Formats: sequence, structure tokens, C-alpha cells
Amino acid sequence: MPLAIYYPGVTKKGSVCQTPVQALDFFPTFMEIATGKKYKNKELDGESIMPLLKGKKMKEREKFGSRLGFILVSAGCAVGLGNVWKFPYICGEYGGAAFILIYLVFLVILGLPILLCEFAVGRASQKSMAQAYEKLEQKGSRFHHMKWLSIVGFYMLMMFYTMVAGWILYYAYRSLTGQLHGLDSSAIQNAFDTMQSSPQTMMFWNVLAILVSFFVCALGLQNGIEKITKVMMSVLILIMIILAVHSLLSPGAMKGVAFYLIPDFSSVAENGIGNTIFAAMSHAFFTLSVGMGNMEIFGSYLGKERGLLGEGTRIMCVDTFVALMAGFIIIPACFSFGVEPGAGPSLLFLTLPNVFSNMPGGSIWAGMFFVFMAFAALSTVIAVFESIISYYMDTLGWSRKKTVLVNIPLMTVLSTPAVLGYNIWKWFQPMGAGSSIMDLEDFLVSYNILPLGGLVFVLFCTRKNGWGWHAFCDEVNQGEGKKFPLWLRGYMTYVLPLIIVVIYLKGYYDTFVGMGIKTLVLWMAFALLLLAGIFSVAFHKPKVQKK
Repeated sequence: MPLAIYYPGVTKKGSVCQTPVQALDFFPTFMEIATGKKYKNKELDGESIMPLLKGKKMKEREKFGSRLGFILVSAGCAVGLGNVWKFPYICGEYGGAAFILIYLVFLVILGLPILLCEFAVGRASQKSMAQAYEKLEQKGSRFHHMKWLSIVGFYMLMMFYTMVAGWILYYAYRSLTGQLHGLDSSAIQNAFDTMQSSPQTMMFWNVLAILVSFFVCALGLQNGIEKITKVMMSVLILIMIILAVHSLLSPGAMKGVAFYLIPDFSSVAENGIGNTIFAAMSHAFFTLSVGMGNMEIFGSYLGKERGLLGEGTRIMCVDTFVALMAGFIIIPACFSFGVEPGAGPSLLFLTLPNVFSNMPGGSIWAGMFFVFMAFAALSTVIAVFESIISYYMDTLGWSRKKTVLVNIPLMTVLSTPAVLGYNIWKWFQPMGAGSSIMDLEDFLVSYNILPLGGLVFVLFCTRKNGWGWHAFCDEVNQGEGKKFPLWLRGYMTYVLPLIIVVIYLKGYYDTFVGMGIKTLVLWMAFALLLLAGIFSVAFHKPKVQKK
């Protein structure tokens, strides 16, 4: 319906504005006129239209340009180094295909529901983690205090992840230039040790990873993050397919394929069914990068045309495809060259370069592998940087460019301790003998912020004093596509939080059990204290004000 507004001294005669407004916008507009300040109230759905009256444009939240962009950017966030190097070696350690079957079950019942929680909170609030809880929570709720888990987590993760991304870039450069080809195992070990012992080398590639990622974010959502990540993910998948085919054609590769695809439950029994289940459950939780709020920001850029269950399932499938393809690259190659596929994290920087160095055309294959790894690492860095940028834009009103310029030097400084932890500060071993500063930072993120953040998301979406079950389901099911089953309320409210708590406490136990009973008890007490804080927020009953 057309609307005519006359405001002496503000509106111009004969001016026309095509921006639709609603009656809910009138009250905040009148309050801004009366007070001279923008009226802020999280309980109001309307927004002041004063910019329109002055002939300006309303500030609109950025949106994805396409559905494919949303899926690939979100998948790019989920697809990290854990998918590529950790999944194959865990498969190798716990018996191959039998582990994969258990993992896929937990991915559906554990990873997907938390992913939907993040997407729903983001899309409903249209805000970053800085303001999402405030906008959706019930009056008197304390859930908004939990936003600091996400904000601290973003920075903490990048304090070491940019360094590891720098390692990947460095290895891509050395592989493409043939510097690693023909080296024996001791020379490859020495190359890795030399890199870590040089703070100059480490810092250069760390800063390069920071600059590249922030540059992409500075270009904006559609022109930068969406456009470039779509290319990166497409090239990543193409390179993975080429590498997988090459690996499968290697002599003796079929033994690796059999190990990878044919379930052998005897190996599960050897490792212990409990240990295997927990390893599958833990990896299913961490593989989608849920818990911190990385996915929440992309939900806030998403329209309401489609239901979230279908979108979340597609992202989960892309993430799983990348992990499985990484296995097809690594495990057959390990069998072909007589290398243990359960070798651990050293698989990436020591074992595989040794394999590639003995291949015909090894420089090309190694270069392609580390380029693909670089895309996997940088897609995650870009996603987390976007979450950081959106925080400043939502809370401080900064421009995207200003936020990037401030965070480049800040991120460089914050990532320096992890770099120095392998050389100048090598003496500092916070997690026991042989550990580094990165190990401490990784522990704080992986064993604290991610599971606790995931727990908060689930409790927020199911508790009455948070957002509430019905509001969550309404948001998830809004739009076309498959609907989220309402009968899962009991599972989401009670069983899923219990599973997350078990993962959280088991992670602490496994980390400190070898350090003596006193150390174990102290750290377990600390873990329980953090849990108590989370549940005190979740079960806090807002006071009813007397009239």
C-alpha cells in the first residue's frame, strides 16, 4: 500500500522511495525523531526509517547470491585439515570401513542437529554471534553471556590455524618447485624440522595466509567470499578426484581399497568397541566445525526460501565426500608404498611427502596435493575471519574495510606465540614434555570451546528460557524441502546434550590421564566447573516482575 510522509525540513517535495516499510517501523522512527538518537530495543521487530526520509538507503544485511554459494561456502568452512589428514589416519588406526560405518551414523545423529541449531539461530536473528542470543532469547535470560565463548574461540582458533595454513602454503610452494622430490625419509624429516626452527620462514607464510584470507573477506560476501570460495571448492574437489584416481592406479593400491571399503569388525574388537565408537563420535562432532558459531554467520546471510534440514544435509554430504575422497588418496598410496595409514598427524608433512618423492612425476602430484590442502585450510580461515569481521560490524558499526585493516596486525600479533613455540619459545611446554604453545591453544579450542559452544547452542534451541523448541523448529522448517521431525524433541533436549557432555569429559580424561592422578583430578574438576557454569545459565529462571 502506498504511503505518503511529510516531515518539514527533512523530506523533499516530489521525492519517491521504492523501499517497502511496515507499520512496525513507525515506533522506532518516532522515537528517533523525539530523542535525536537511534532507538535500540531488542524486543522490537521494526526499524527506524529515518535514512529513507533523508533520501538515503537503509543499511541492509548482505545475502548470498546463490544457493550453491551458500552450500559451498558453508562446506568450505566445515572442510578443514581435520577432514583431510585426520579422517584417513583415524580410519587407519581404527580399522578402515568398520570405523566409517559407525562414523556416518554419529554424523547424522550428532553433527547434523547441532549444525541446524547454528543455521537456525543465524537465519532467525540476522545477526552475528555478537548479537544473536540477545535478539532471540527470552526476557531475563542469561544466554547472551555465552557469546564470549564464540568470540574468544574465533581468535583462539586463528592463533594457530593460520600458522598451520602457512605450513601448507610453504609445502605447496616447495612441492611445485621440486624441492622435496627425490629426498629420502631423513631429508624430508630434516626439511620439516628446519621449517619449524626458523621463525622467519614460519612467520612469512603465516602472515601470507592471514593477508590472503582477509583480502578475500575485504571484497565482501558475494564478490569476495562467495565467488572465490566457490572457485576454491570446485578446484579442490576436481584435484581430489584426479589424485584419488592416480592413487587407485598405483601398484598394490587395491589392498588399501579393501581395507578402506570392506568392514573388518575384528579390528574394531582389537582396538576396543568403546574406543572405536568414541573416536567415531568425536570426529563426527568436530568434522562439521560446529559449536563455535562459524556456521551461524552463514545462516544469517541466508534467505528463508528453503528449509534448513535439506541445506544442512547437503553441506554434511559435501563435507563427508571430501573426507572419504581424502581417504581414497591417502590410504591406497600408503598401502602401495608400504606406509602405515594410521601414522598420526605426521602423515601429512612427513609420510606423504616421502611417498610423493618416490613417485614418477612426484613434484606434480605433491604440488597438486598441497594446493588442495591449502584450499581446504584457507576456506576455513576465510570463514572464521568473516565471523570476526561481522562481530565488529554488528557491534561497533565499523565498515568491512576498517575491520579488516584493524584485524590484520591484531591477528599477526596473536598468532606469533604459536610460531615462536616451535623455536625461540620451544622451552615452554604447557601440556607436558614435547608439547608446544599450539597444543595448548588447540586444547582450549577443540576440547573446551567447541563442545561447550555446541552444548550451549543445543540448550538455547530447546530450553524455554533460551529460544525454545517450537521457535527453533519453526525456523528450521520455514521454506521448501524436507521438514525437521518434531518428535525428536526428547532426543534434542536430553540425549544430545548428554552425548556432548560425555565427549567433553572423555576428551579431558584422555588428555590428562597419563600425567598423574593429581593432575587428572585438578583438570577434571576444572572441566566440571565450566559445565556447571553452562548449566547455571541454561537452567536460570528469569524473575517475574510484579506489577
